[in-house]
Amino acid sequence: MEIAQFIADHLRNVSTDMVTVFIAMLPVAELRGAIPWAITLGDLPVWRAVVFSIIGNMIPIPFILILLGPVSNYLSRWRVFDRFFQWLFARTRKRSNALEKYEALGLILFVGIPLPITGAWTGSVAAFLFGIPLKRSLLYIFIGVCMSATIVTLTSVGLVGFVGMFR
Repeated sequence: MEIAQFIADHLRNVSTDMVTVFIAMLPVAELRGAIPWAITLGDLPVWRAVVFSIIGNMIPIPFILILLGPVSNYLSRWRVFDRFFQWLFARTRKRSNALEKYEALGLILFVGIPLPITGAWTGSVAAFLFGIPLKRSLLYIFIGVCMSATIVTLTSVGLVGFVGMFR
């Protein structure tokens, strides 16, 4: 939450909606940081916090899926980048056993269950590594992001607050 607050403090003239989108785009925070920030410090209604967080979390995903292969191939010519990509890909493979076995359900759960080192960014890397086609990857990651948003919202405002937002 510290990174999210630091960014928000330096973007005072930007709308709360756009700060929420920006926080959700960050690889560490994603919507797990954006939703609680938007509801508590950003003072957004729950539904807007969720919508703008999902939008922000999904913005970088097509770029990651499309550019990860060419960028990693190009940068791997240098030792420091080659070591980074070997570490990133090994870490992702280690955490994505269910994804390899169950593809769709595995990727949805990998992205959707808000645990450390999972989420849309890492899910995109995993989808790339396991060769899931772009359109299917986007759909599975989107479903996982919506699942994660639901879980994060329920834990942020509680079940009573979540049901109350639809009244």
